Amino acid sequence: MKTLDLYLVKKAPALPKNVKDILVSVAPWLEVIGAIFTLPAIFALFGFNAMMYGTPYGGYAVARAGYGFSIASFFLFAGLVLMLLAIPGLFKRSKMGWNYVFYSVLVNAVYSLISFQLFGLIIGTLISLYLLFQVKSYYK
Repeated sequence: MKTLDLYLVKKAPALPKNVKDILVSVAPWLEVIGAIFTLPAIFALFGFNAMMYGTPYGGYAVARAGYGFSIASFFLFAGLVLMLLAIPGLFKRSKMGWNYVFYSVLVNAVYSLISFQLFGLIIGTLISLYLLFQVKSYYK
């Protein structure tokens, strides 16, 4: 954590204060919107998993796809739970809300790594962590 703080806050160029203020005020609403858009994806994945396991040709498709749908479902669900846990803390500007968003970024990074989405892993995680650590001081 100290290493990330060193490189993403002290050595990286700081965001202007007004940008940080906007990010902190908008962050809870972005989490709410993200959770709303994640729910249909989870329902679709669970429905697709059930449909594919229940049909003769679906079994073949699942066997060819491996456990990719199950892994995606797990990480999507874990990210949603962390989003939902973060929302009250982000509205209160508590450290716990910030921590849940941090854990959510880590969950997404692990999923990107195991699914070989290297662009998402490097660029997405780096941008998310940069923005998150830039506003860390606002959460007590």
